[in-house]
Amino acid sequence: MNFSSLSFLPVMSALFLGTVNPVAAENHINSLNMEFVRVPAGTFFMGSKDLEQGSSKEKPRHRVHISKPFYLGKYEVTQKQWMAVMGNINPSNFLSPDRSVDEVSWDDVQAFIQKLNAIEKTNNYRLPTEAEWEYAARAGSDTSYCYGDDSEGVKLSQYAWFESNAKQQTHPVGMLSPNAWGLYDMHGNVSEWTLDRYDKQYYLHSPSDDPQGPEKGNKRVIRGGSWINQAYSCRSAARGYYSPDYTDSDFGFRIVKTID
Repeated sequence: MNFSSLSFLPVMSALFLGTVNPVAAENHINSLNMEFVRVPAGTFFMGSKDLEQGSSKEKPRHRVHISKPFYLGKYEVTQKQWMAVMGNINPSNFLSPDRSVDEVSWDDVQAFIQKLNAIEKTNNYRLPTEAEWEYAARAGSDTSYCYGDDSEGVKLSQYAWFESNAKQQTHPVGMLSPNAWGLYDMHGNVSEWTLDRYDKQYYLHSPSDDPQGPEKGNKRVIRGGSWINQAYSCRSAARGYYSPDYTDSDFGFRIVKTID
């Protein structure tokens, strides 16, 4: 999947108004040893700045408030974790237990989450909303990437597996540098499904508090760029959208655990 070839949509001085560092806060590990970072509530600017020259579908840039803290997967869901939940069924193209699971559709992810909730005896696991995902990816920055602006992607190789360094494949999660909030591979490795439907006009009228995405739409939003993408497609604001039954060898996910 190449974001530059598809219709694109869519770190605070995304205007992070708090001072809480989630890395220092209490994180969470579930019964399957999936690690979660506690992401604080806060406010940021979602979408790309005019000077960033992002896609029109990443605009208008708008203020978003995340009103409640939540746990987000420290890593993308791995093949080992997928099989622990789904049984001896591994759909991945790049087989390795510690690599991100790939070749999963949005619908496949819903089946995983349903089973994980049953195992954990909760209903708290889900995909992140698109706003939660970008807020966490930015990790307090307001630049194209979590570490700054880098149009050539030179520094990006310290944080992301993408076209220039991935050698046409995924890699084990957590091998490169995390963002300021301790989240790994937000900019690359596999692109990550989010909860939201896609609507080209949604940014024009998105609510400022905890946006949940459009109520209608046949596509689901995917974020983060991947091993096959150029640096441009790995920016925090970059967005793609696909049918919920679509799979590709650079599609994966990470999950949220809501805090009661």
